[in-house]
Amino acid sequence: MTARIIDGTAIAAAVRADVARQVEAHIAAGGRRPHLSVILVGDDPASHVYVRNKGRACEEAGMTSETIQRPATLTQQELLDEVARLNADPSVSGILVQMPLPQHLDELAVMSALSPKKDVDGLSPTSLGLLLQGVPAFAPATPSGVLEMLRREGIDPEGQRVVIVGRSVLVGRPLAMLLANKAPGANATVTLAHTGTRDLGAVTREADILVAAMGRPRAITADMVKPGAVVIDVGINQIDDASRKSGKRLVGDVDFEGVSAVASAITPVPGGVGPMTIAMLIVNTLAAAKGL
Repeated sequence: MTARIIDGTAIAAAVRADVARQVEAHIAAGGRRPHLSVILVGDDPASHVYVRNKGRACEEAGMTSETIQRPATLTQQELLDEVARLNADPSVSGILVQMPLPQHLDELAVMSALSPKKDVDGLSPTSLGLLLQGVPAFAPATPSGVLEMLRREGIDPEGQRVVIVGRSVLVGRPLAMLLANKAPGANATVTLAHTGTRDLGAVTREADILVAAMGRPRAITADMVKPGAVVIDVGINQIDDASRKSGKRLVGDVDFEGVSAVASAITPVPGGVGPMTIAMLIVNTLAAAKGL
């Protein structure tokens, strides 16, 4: 068996094109052009790349965006004041505080300060609480991207056994809630496993759909995958590679070459879930602009 490659880059482009059409219809109907404000604190190189990509996606979808860059020495109160200003600005549809923040800043306090109506990353306590109740305002972008990817690939989780390896608040836990909802494109039987799970391979081999999101390079190997399973790799890890000019390359949490010989479908890294995260962020920003 050779797995079908799920092209996240192509699916994300289709999502962005759909959003662009909806943005123009929204404006033609008298709506305000959606605007995303991103707060970027410090000089983390990966964060700067992510923020640039988010800005490009907004522009492509006919939205406006701004990056509010602040030094790593920013105080907690200064950051909370910036969030409060954006909360009160009617021209701002969505707000995203790029993580991680410098260690001296309280991420939970910052996320708690976001207006639930503008929390387009869906990670504030209010947003996650609504998700747990099955009525999310804005679901987190990466889990939403996984569901949208499955939907567009014609992979229906209903009644299937889904195993998610990883329990983070960014991916694992919200994805488990979304997939367990009694709703179209969900209604799955979900197991939330992690690096502390005993005999992890025995658990993952039960999965019809296996999602790897633990942040360990190539941790999921072919012997841990049920033949014919769909494998979604959320991991992004940098490893040494002397054959590359940079000396580094990106790999996922799945041993792509080995697992591709066992799975029926698989997402690559890069080019899989990553582009979907940004695509779903602009979906949420449009919804915020509409007041949904």
